[in-house]
Amino acid sequence: MILNPTSLPAAGDKPREQALMQAAQNLEASFLAEMLESAGLGKTSESFGGGAGEDQFSSFLIEEQAKHIVQTGGIGLAQSLFDILKERSNDG
Repeated sequence: MILNPTSLPAAGDKPREQALMQAAQNLEASFLAEMLESAGLGKTSESFGGGAGEDQFSSFLIEEQAKHIVQTGGIGLAQSLFDILKERSNDG
């Protein structure tokens, strides 16, 4: 669960908006994790590799790093998604 106090709607706002922001942040974290993995983060080095264990658990490290990026401001994707989701939920 990712909560970024600077991006969340104010406490007086609807719980639905908080849920939308959380969903948007989770999506941003998933996107960042894929980008980090594609960039080669978590690949074992040839000289000091951690073997099969490192290979199996590197995805967890990448996910946590992506969540941390989102918690510290991210790349703005979560806010954009939140705005779109909020607009669409107000339309319907």
